[in-house]
Amino acid sequence: MSTNPRAPRWRRVITTLSLTAIALVAGAGVASAHVSVNPSEASAGGFTKLTFRVPNESPTAGTVGLTIALPTDSPFAFVSVKAVPGWSVAPTKTTLPEPITAENLTIKDAVTSVTWTAQPGSQIAPGEFAEFEISAGPVPEVDSMTFPATQTYSDGKVVEWNEPMPASGEEPEHPVPTLTIASADASASTHGTATVETAAQPVNTAFVSSDTSSTPTVLAVLGLVVAAAALLVAAVALRRRPADTGTPPQQG
Repeated sequence: MSTNPRAPRWRRVITTLSLTAIALVAGAGVASAHVSVNPSEASAGGFTKLTFRVPNESPTAGTVGLTIALPTDSPFAFVSVKAVPGWSVAPTKTTLPEPITAENLTIKDAVTSVTWTAQPGSQIAPGEFAEFEISAGPVPEVDSMTFPATQTYSDGKVVEWNEPMPASGEEPEHPVPTLTIASADASASTHGTATVETAAQPVNTAFVSSDTSSTPTVLAVLGLVVAAAALLVAAVALRRRPADTGTPPQQG
């Protein structure tokens, strides 16, 4: 029987590529498994809709509660919430220690948190996610706004998403949802338009929207490309492998 000395090397290459593809696809799931706010950037001065995306990370318990804390140092003057079928929602309005003047408005009290609670049979099950929305404005003229989130599971576990991004740029285990604010002047000079909600009616305001959820998609696609490369290498290896005819070589 003839043997192909190159076969082990080809098998090692194929195995390495396959494992790399699996790691990339698995990494895409890990990257998306945190509470986030979308869009991640908004324009100062206008109203915007903020969507909080909540994945369930537990393999056995469901998510039954979510509380989003809103900034009090630079608060929104107006906040409205969107009803979610199967969930109750309760905004908490608080009197501020000192009135804050912004956008020709004097804000004496503001919504400081919003809590959604699942009704029986409406929890976010393992492997699922849900989205919770608020409309808020005017967006204050600050660099960014953070929205610490508290996620409660049916087994009593509570996860606090409140860790800021460190100077190193390495994402923490429980990053706080963060909204980057573009100034009104900078926003007017950007390309493209998007619809931003106002209390009266939708208007077109230029701003750049960056959705961090695209990162897992890119990783997943890259994983599929690597997997396809592994299959191509395997096909080439099989075509180049000498056929075993079972006939012993003739002596000269």
